[in-house]
Amino acid sequence: MRPRIPLRKRLLVRLLVATVLIALCSVGATAWLAVETTTRAIQEEQGQDLADDMRIVAQLSGYAATHPEWKGVEPSLRALSKKMGRRIALTTTDRALIADSAPHGTSLPPRAAANVDPLHTDTYTEPGAQLSGLDPRVVGPYRLTANERARLAKLAKARQACFRQSGIDTTITKTPSGRPVLTDANGNNANDSVPEPCADGKLNTPTATENKALKNLIVSAQPCLVRGGLTFKVPYFGVDISDKSLGSRYVTGEYNKLGSAADIRKAEACTDSARRAQLDPYVAPVAELFLGGGDITAPRFAVSPANKAKVVGAAAAVLALTVLVTAVVATRLVRPLRALTEAAQQPPELHVRVPVRTRDETGILAEAFNDLTERRERMEAQRKAMVSDIAHELRSPLTNIRGWLEVTRDGFVEPDQALLGSLHEEAMVLQRVIDDLQDLAAADAGTLRLHREPVRVEDLVDQVVAAYRVSADTAGVALTGKADNSLWLEADPVRMRQVLGNLVSNALRHTPAAGTVTVTAWRDGDDIVLTVTDTGIGIAPENLPHVFERFWRADQSRSRRTGGSGLGLSIVRDLVAAHDGTVEATSEPGAGSVFALRLPNSTAPEGD
Repeated sequence: MRPRIPLRKRLLVRLLVATVLIALCSVGATAWLAVETTTRAIQEEQGQDLADDMRIVAQLSGYAATHPEWKGVEPSLRALSKKMGRRIALTTTDRALIADSAPHGTSLPPRAAANVDPLHTDTYTEPGAQLSGLDPRVVGPYRLTANERARLAKLAKARQACFRQSGIDTTITKTPSGRPVLTDANGNNANDSVPEPCADGKLNTPTATENKALKNLIVSAQPCLVRGGLTFKVPYFGVDISDKSLGSRYVTGEYNKLGSAADIRKAEACTDSARRAQLDPYVAPVAELFLGGGDITAPRFAVSPANKAKVVGAAAAVLALTVLVTAVVATRLVRPLRALTEAAQQPPELHVRVPVRTRDETGILAEAFNDLTERRERMEAQRKAMVSDIAHELRSPLTNIRGWLEVTRDGFVEPDQALLGSLHEEAMVLQRVIDDLQDLAAADAGTLRLHREPVRVEDLVDQVVAAYRVSADTAGVALTGKADNSLWLEADPVRMRQVLGNLVSNALRHTPAAGTVTVTAWRDGDDIVLTVTDTGIGIAPENLPHVFERFWRADQSRSRRTGGSGLGLSIVRDLVAAHDGTVEATSEPGAGSVFALRLPNSTAPEGD
């Protein structure tokens, strides 16, 4: 009884489970990828929008820092809106419209995106802007005149040359006020560490314009300092005006000498307040900035209950469809496999064949199974025939030997020389059959030993022709050999003589008197071709494919007058294959046969 396959081990169940797992992983991976991709896209878009907003605020803050009012900002605003692809609108703090890139009458977003105030800003990215709260482009009364710029430019070039002589490379940059500043390779102010030969103090000495503005700054800060209990009088000369703090550093530096942190904080607050009051007339009033779409919230991927139901429904539909298709396909795949299994489990003598209905892998497998069944039938028939042939080959000589020995034992025949010679001949027949079977068994097992050595083909042909000369003369057949003396083989000479001897012996048996048997050899590219040609009775076309089969004879009567044991050509085929060669036969009934051996060519040994 055929064993029942457990449910969990059935191919259909395993295929369905694998498909379900794959489908679940695919759906989950796709959903995760969609969420991650969407979230990342939103984040990138959000980051880009924030960067654009920063650039818009920075550009408008720069306009306000260099203009005392917003009049004339609309062309710049529209150009910026077109460049950024965003709506930009400016209003006063009481929502009076200053400029708008949108058509007239378009309502503003509900809330402002930012305030544009160069005196109180934290969005500009210039160094120091976020700490001081001042846009560094606000210079007001500190803007240098043309003559002062030209004079300071010469001083800056002279100091740069002095730095170069000291082995320091610097770059001249200009501040918004027009004052040149030397920066090192890292972009830091080079005045923080001036070589002694270059410390003439000329470049950093305030100009007349700056002295005037600094004096006003310090004078404006005095009432606040007094109210704070700071009676220290701050001079306005000797200030390092290259610092962008515009005097605050000097004021706080003087109070730093007092060593009081509280006094320093008071001095900083008074100076900053005075500075903003000093710069206020030179900047545009505070404005509110509105951008298309309003303010931006942090990205968040949320799925509503309805969308969740859609996602779950779509995933369930994909899963159900996958299972259905897999079940149909798996059933079609398993059906021929079941037929193959049932056929393989039948007894060998039935030789069941599986019908081939498809040309896919299972159809090819069914064809292979049917071919295997046919080969098994042929091998079984050959096995039975071989057993019968071996029994026949051994029975005949053994019967003869037994019969003569029995009559001799009973005294009916005298054991003379003729009788002993006949018994010896029958024993030799048995020995040849056993030797042939032993050679075939060794070839089948791969244990056939070859003693290879360089062999001259001409010598090989001559030896075989000489060995069968007497047999050929007795049969009245002309035996000749022809070979070039430059041909060599790397072969076992004993086995090669056995191969050629079997072919010549076979040719002599099937060639009538006055016929010819010719052994020739020549070179064909990288091979040596040896042929044994006879003018015998030939082989019928339907028998030609079987000449190298074991125990096959063209004469089915098994007469030893017309054939040997039927193993000679099988031995030839196996021995030639062991020498990495091939053998083939061609024949025409009534005209003779040609057996051709093709073996690898070898070079002559040194000294020959």
